[in-house]
Amino acid sequence: MPEHFSKHGIRFTYPENWELAEEPVGEGQTVSVTSRGGAFWWLSIYPVGRNVAEIARAMLEGLRAEHQGADIEPVVEVFEGQEMVGYDINFVCLDLINTAIIRGFQTTQASYVMLWQAEDHEFEQVRPVFQAITKSLIDTAAEFATQAS
Repeated sequence: MPEHFSKHGIRFTYPENWELAEEPVGEGQTVSVTSRGGAFWWLSIYPVGRNVAEIARAMLEGLRAEHQGADIEPVVEVFEGQEMVGYDINFVCLDLINTAIIRGFQTTQASYVMLWQAEDHEFEQVRPVFQAITKSLIDTAAEFATQAS
């Protein structure tokens, strides 16, 4: 049975065996869910109008500083009807190849930036989970925006 998170003006669904954590950060809020294997989906929520491309770039710089020699590809894509900006990143950590996906988007309610990360052997297994969590977030963000109008 999936779990549901509903707080801070957002709602999303995630696997029941994943661990949830939340923490205020500056003017925003972070919420994350982590698998038993260490893969995680992490969301930063900021007030509406914050530049998600700048937030994504700052997040990238943090990863780049921690993981020298990372392969980085800028990305602009539409996922579930929502335009997103960000990066696809591959890097080595503890002799394991890791994949990280940074994506940011805005609604009339808030600015959101996500980080999906896992070791490559786990990433392909959890990618559909990351996508499902993100889809549930986008669906409810659009619902909240419609209710606020």
